[in-house]
Amino acid sequence: MPPSVPSAHCLTLLEGPGTIAGDPHAVPMQLLVAVINHAELVDDVLAGFVELGITGATIVESKGMGRLLAQEVPIFAGLRTLNTRSRTANRTIFCVADDAKVDAAIRMIEETCGDMGGAGMGIVFTLPVGRVVGLAPELGE
Repeated sequence: MPPSVPSAHCLTLLEGPGTIAGDPHAVPMQLLVAVINHAELVDDVLAGFVELGITGATIVESKGMGRLLAQEVPIFAGLRTLNTRSRTANRTIFCVADDAKVDAAIRMIEETCGDMGGAGMGIVFTLPVGRVVGLAPELGE
């Protein structure tokens, strides 16, 4: 069993988004996940995050389900023809940001990468964050 984490290093929601244990000034946070199908645009997205004051993100090389099935499962080999225009890999960006910056971040991603509603462009979604351990302050705080 891991040792207990001191409460000063851990934020926990008490009564919904924005009410964080031990910090009456805490702001609501979101996990922003962006799957970018054009890996060459990731540096521009990260530069945009910095301009917005979002200074932390994790980038992971990723592969979509269709490509994986077409390459590795013989019964789905017919999907290869559907993947001729897709990239060999994409990048998934994870970042925790306060609610006030999320809409601007999504707009910036779409300005940089194109309308995410278009086929093969990627996907962006957010989830409310209930607990954060080890998050460094963002710029401007």
